[in-house]
Amino acid sequence: MADADLIEELECSICLSIYTDPVTLTCGHNFCRDCINLALDEQQWSEGYSCPQCRANFKKLPVLQKNTSLANIVKLVLRDPPSQNVFCTQCIHTPVPAVISCLMCEASLCDDHLRVHSKAPEHVLCDPPTTSLENRKCSVHKKILEYYCTEDSSCICVSCRLDGEHRGHQVESLDEASEKKNKLRNVLQKLMTERQKTEKRVQSLEEHRRKVQGKADDETERVTVLFRDLRRRLEDLEKRVLREISGQALWVSVTMSDMIWDLEIKKEELSRKMGDIEELCNMTDPLTVLQESDTGDLCDTEDDEDRERRDKLLHDGGDLDVDVAGVLHTLHTGLSDIIQQVSGVTDILLDVSTAGYHLQISDDRKTVSRLYKSQNYPETPERFQCSQVISIQRFSSGRHYWEVDVGGSRIWRVGMCYPSINRRGDQSEIGDNKKSWSLEGWGNQCSVVHDNNKIPLPSSVSSKRVRIDLDYEAGRISFYDLCDPFRHLHTFTTTFTEPLHAGVCIWSGHVKILRGNQM
Repeated sequence: MADADLIEELECSICLSIYTDPVTLTCGHNFCRDCINLALDEQQWSEGYSCPQCRANFKKLPVLQKNTSLANIVKLVLRDPPSQNVFCTQCIHTPVPAVISCLMCEASLCDDHLRVHSKAPEHVLCDPPTTSLENRKCSVHKKILEYYCTEDSSCICVSCRLDGEHRGHQVESLDEASEKKNKLRNVLQKLMTERQKTEKRVQSLEEHRRKVQGKADDETERVTVLFRDLRRRLEDLEKRVLREISGQALWVSVTMSDMIWDLEIKKEELSRKMGDIEELCNMTDPLTVLQESDTGDLCDTEDDEDRERRDKLLHDGGDLDVDVAGVLHTLHTGLSDIIQQVSGVTDILLDVSTAGYHLQISDDRKTVSRLYKSQNYPETPERFQCSQVISIQRFSSGRHYWEVDVGGSRIWRVGMCYPSINRRGDQSEIGDNKKSWSLEGWGNQCSVVHDNNKIPLPSSVSSKRVRIDLDYEAGRISFYDLCDPFRHLHTFTTTFTEPLHAGVCIWSGHVKILRGNQM
């Protein structure tokens, strides 16, 4: 095979250039991968696909197989391209490069033979071709191919155009067609670049869609868990409120039953006295009446204080109104706790009903002060005997933190504890038992305490401000010094078995809660 013929065999029939990443259809024809992909994309809205060269039909998008052998040949040709020299056909003994070719004679000529060549007009001279001279003539009329039929996509001679099967077709000169082909190549390159950009945009949108869907799935799960927890909390609150109402109604019912029983006894006593008085009234002997009757005993009536107490009970319906107000307070507090937990805000407030007798709690329930005078708090099972107080809020899930200003006290403890912690006794302070964890400041010394085991820390709280972090599910309580930057002091790790309250224990001065939140 001649060098020119080899080059022609390595040309893609779509772009008319040497193959780039050649692939093969099942019909056996080869194309550049990008060229055939573009051609098949243009057919995607038709009923099927077809080979651009032989028009073989495919019902589905054909699978492109890389032609490894052809790709290797292309590499060899591009690395060592065939000689482009065309030799004079008249020089028999020694090959001499041709300088021109005659299309009529189908001969290539060197300078010497060109001088003696015919100068007649029918002898068309041109540059030495890179392909066979025979390929530059029409296979039907044996005339030079001068035109390009745009309707049939083929090169034709003048006879094909005027008298042959291409008569009346839209034709162009070969130079015009070649220029148009170059423009098409530029268009093809732009389209390929645009398609690559489009593919990248599609990939980017697909990735964004997957991220959005993943986030939506996570949010759906989070909201589902939130509403499940909300329903559980509301059910617990409903049961608690109903128990309080039922208990208070039972107390009023028992109290009134006791009063009714007393009144029934009183009624029987009054009936007996009335009968005795009627019997005396019916006697005719005045002496007998005076001797038999004891007017003081007969005239005894209900004590005024007992009467007023019973009248108030009957008038007010017992103490139920006061108790209902308490129930409403419980309901309001419970709903507030739920709203705070759902909205993500956890404000730490101190529970006055748990404060030790020598502690004073501020009106905003943020500051606790140690006083030497007892505050005469009512004695309740929840109240600590030591100088300690815990928060109203309790935490049974999630991650939370709260911050405390301990600069106003020389001796203090802050931390967290179970609601079942002892309220009396030597080991009721937070840290001195298994149900609490604390950070202790004593002058310039600092320690962490749990189960009455004190671990000294290298330094004190330099900023006078402490942060306590709780990760309930992970079972971690961490303490930080709020200096700049934060300094981690210690972390307790365990498995929590009860909800947790924030706690403060002080022996002097005051401690103030700065803020609390949910992470």
